[in-house]
Amino acid sequence: RVGDDAHQGESLVAQPDRPAGRGRRLRPSPVAEVAEAEGLPVLKPKHPRGEEFQEELRLLRPDISVVVAYGHILRPEILELPPHGSWNVHASLLPELRGAAPIHWAIARGYETTGITIMRMTEGMDTGPILHQVEEAIDPSDTSTQLSLRLAELGARALIEGLAFLEYGDREPREQDHARATYAPKVSRQVARIDWSRSARELDNHVRAMDEVPGAWTLWEGEPLKLFSPSTAGPEGAADLEEDEAGVPGTVVRAEPDDGGSLAVLTGDGVVWFQEVQPAGKRRMPVAAWLRGRGAEAGQRFE
Repeated sequence: RVGDDAHQGESLVAQPDRPAGRGRRLRPSPVAEVAEAEGLPVLKPKHPRGEEFQEELRLLRPDISVVVAYGHILRPEILELPPHGSWNVHASLLPELRGAAPIHWAIARGYETTGITIMRMTEGMDTGPILHQVEEAIDPSDTSTQLSLRLAELGARALIEGLAFLEYGDREPREQDHARATYAPKVSRQVARIDWSRSARELDNHVRAMDEVPGAWTLWEGEPLKLFSPSTAGPEGAADLEEDEAGVPGTVVRAEPDDGGSLAVLTGDGVVWFQEVQPAGKRRMPVAAWLRGRGAEAGQRFE
């Protein structure tokens, strides 16, 4: 992921340096590293507003601005400064999934297709005219991490195509159908918590959507435990559970460390299997390793 990249000729505006952890020095984003290696100026405002920042942009004399996954709201005077406008690479097929976390919510809500939108930025949140869109299928096993990587590559290609449309006048931006808008708000730790009363398919989608950051989690023996790599079919080689398997959602019905490990948990209407876990304060690990240690046993319950 890159930050706010306004690239014109010999000018580049990149996101602020990213923290490298407590007690460590800040490190530049990949965009800033490339820009500095090429001798391009990099602006790193704490807040992208104010007369001083605007003056720095005016001195760059940008023809156009491009913004990708930037964490700040840019004011109209910044967006309108370049004569050809400010354009956003958004990871959904707008007007669906406006907001900060379109990739997470596309998976969590069970979408089969998403994509990239090149959109002219306006004062509203992801409400501007659409210049170009490219679709991308969502595989039933996709995680947000995997889909993010594909959309990053797709977004780069779509941006080049969109800029070509602008340069040669091959396409006019079209207004969005605002009545069809849906929203993808930021994903918080509380949102990522697993609700075991939901259906197996919904839980599978939820865990894959929350993959890596923030990570879908539950409580086990009073401590948070993150779960990854879900499946409603079960891992290869695992014995099938009885169709009439019943009990309280969140109950562990299979916890076997052998043959790659098997961890199956009851949901509101079935069972979800997991291949990886991450206990509090530890690294992500195969479920077999966790079960051989002090992992859960059949009959225990996640909360």
